[in-house]
Amino acid sequence: MGWWPSDAAPAGHKKERLLPTNDLIGIAQRLRDETADLSFRPPVAYVYRPLDYAWAPHRLYLERYGAGHPEVLLVGMNPGPFGMAQTGVPFGDVSMVRDWLGIEAAVGKPAREHPKRPVEGFACRRREVSGQRLWGWARERFESPEHFVERFFVANYCPLVFVEESGRNRTPDALARSEREPLFAACDRALRETVALLEPGFVIGVGRFAAERAAGALSGTGPMLGRIPHPSPASPAANRGWARQTDEALRNLGIPLP
Repeated sequence: MGWWPSDAAPAGHKKERLLPTNDLIGIAQRLRDETADLSFRPPVAYVYRPLDYAWAPHRLYLERYGAGHPEVLLVGMNPGPFGMAQTGVPFGDVSMVRDWLGIEAAVGKPAREHPKRPVEGFACRRREVSGQRLWGWARERFESPEHFVERFFVANYCPLVFVEESGRNRTPDALARSEREPLFAACDRALRETVALLEPGFVIGVGRFAAERAAGALSGTGPMLGRIPHPSPASPAANRGWARQTDEALRNLGIPLP
């Protein structure tokens, strides 16, 4: 049975059968399907689902870098418009994903695409500053992706991108409560399954939102929880030495760095 790189399978075809959620691919498939039919009211005008149209590079990322038991799980908020929305990889700045992580694969198109926010896949020339900073920090500290994933794995809490009519990115925390609840229920479950599978000692939110969602989803489950600053250029603090602040936050949590 085929898998279809769009928001819905063609008429007469069924969605790909879900794998058991005992691996990261199965967890991602279940999250993809559980969020496929969720609807969102204005000001959300477009919803991008990278686990559909960018599944090929996302699956490569999970297969190549998600097979171990890392000490630290870093959890981001949701895909950035020039990061995972283009490459299928969390914080997936094109250059960092292709040239450092060594991942490149075909990327399709969202079912509906905002003209100001086209998905160009690995041909996208816009840089994702958050991804440049996070993966650049990993490269600086650990030199190779293989050394990094011996201790760290990077995931996103929410798999969807929300775009307003103006082209402005809308974050999950700004959704209406009635829209957040079913979305967050699916994302919480996927996060718990990921933690049960990878067994990290620490789950670290990248930014306040992800840290708060992780705390709610994982309360009493075992791993230590914490937070590092979000690397977004919209954060004045992140523009004043994000890597240094992240080093300090991790070491304060008891996580040594090279």
